[in-house]
Amino acid sequence: MKRLLICLFLLTLAVASYAQLTPEMEAYLREFPQRAAFNCHSYEFHPLKDTPAPSGFKPFYISHYGRHGSRSHSTDEPYVLLKDWLEAAAQEGIITASGDSLLACAKQMIGLHDGMDGRLTPRGAREHEMLARRMYNRYPRVFRHGEVHAISSDVQRCLVSMAAFTSSLRACKKDLVMTWDCGVKYQRIITSNSGSAIKKKALDVVHGPLTDIPIDTMAIFARYFKDPQRGQALVGEKPKYFVNAIFKVAQFAEAYDINENRFSFLPWEAVETAYARHALNFYLAHCNSAPFGDERMPRARPLVMEIVRKADEAIAGAPVAADLIFGHDLPFLSLCSYFGLEGYGYPRLTAEEAYRSWNGVKLCPFATNLQMVFYRNRKGVVLVKFLANEEETPIPELKAYAGPYYLWDDVKEYVNNK
Repeated sequence: MKRLLICLFLLTLAVASYAQLTPEMEAYLREFPQRAAFNCHSYEFHPLKDTPAPSGFKPFYISHYGRHGSRSHSTDEPYVLLKDWLEAAAQEGIITASGDSLLACAKQMIGLHDGMDGRLTPRGAREHEMLARRMYNRYPRVFRHGEVHAISSDVQRCLVSMAAFTSSLRACKKDLVMTWDCGVKYQRIITSNSGSAIKKKALDVVHGPLTDIPIDTMAIFARYFKDPQRGQALVGEKPKYFVNAIFKVAQFAEAYDINENRFSFLPWEAVETAYARHALNFYLAHCNSAPFGDERMPRARPLVMEIVRKADEAIAGAPVAADLIFGHDLPFLSLCSYFGLEGYGYPRLTAEEAYRSWNGVKLCPFATNLQMVFYRNRKGVVLVKFLANEEETPIPELKAYAGPYYLWDDVKEYVNNK
């Protein structure tokens, strides 16, 4: 008994030495466990709040970058593996009641996936339809005159997101003139990602001692197999594959309008750890992190400069009400980071700080979006405010004109000096 107590004490010390989530981050995830899906969490629509613009300023143009909506996983392999393992256990008579429930979920996900890797789900299309309506109803004045120009990544889920968004926007104003485009030129700009060297450095941190928190996989096997050791043998040499497959069943369920919390199939510490490691990898590889931001940010510059160029054309009198871009999550993170938006580009977090506190699921869910809303007064002074996921978001390193509103010339100087 004494030896057991000593071992438990040492294990407690070991776990305590690893980075843990802040109480605020822990509470945010527990409030709605589906948030543990991180970048695969469906968009949360909250009430819209606007700080009144300074006197005399009216909105006239919107620049928008939107990630595709909720989608299927890039492969159904985790669901198939889980089904095969649990069916083998059922044949041997060692599956538990919880195992039967998990098996039914795995089969359901295979059917819903339907061989369509990375496909936009109906929920994903609805997200963009709703975002378009909310944009129009929030800023109807912008769409009184001028065209809407939309470009997209050539990936199917982005193209369908663009179609859903623009169709919904036109339903708000029947005579709205629109153009659509995609191609190699735009693809290079829209999908600028991290280089392999940055990704490797980030993964080295993610798979290092900072996040190497021990998970009792045998206890997880005991949930689903009457003989846990035999269950582990059925899975093979890497029991973490079993845990990961369960996580994927839960992570993509919401995209299919499944509202139950399937993360309950795993102990909370396993769910929390998987979320935190995933979020840390994204932050280090694609945001303005303390370790790698200086190396990552230049790769976002072409997208930023394209947005600046189009905005300047609209300011100069081009007949455009809105420029819409439909792309992916990783360029979105680097775009917001380059503009220095709070949470993305500032403050610059260390790896441990990011692991503990970076709220990636709030900042980068499915259908995540940046809306830059431009205002002008009769003197021709141009202001802009940034809406990250429809919420007014400051640039902490830049002095505002008033509230969340910035002089466009100040923003341009800020990004040009990056």
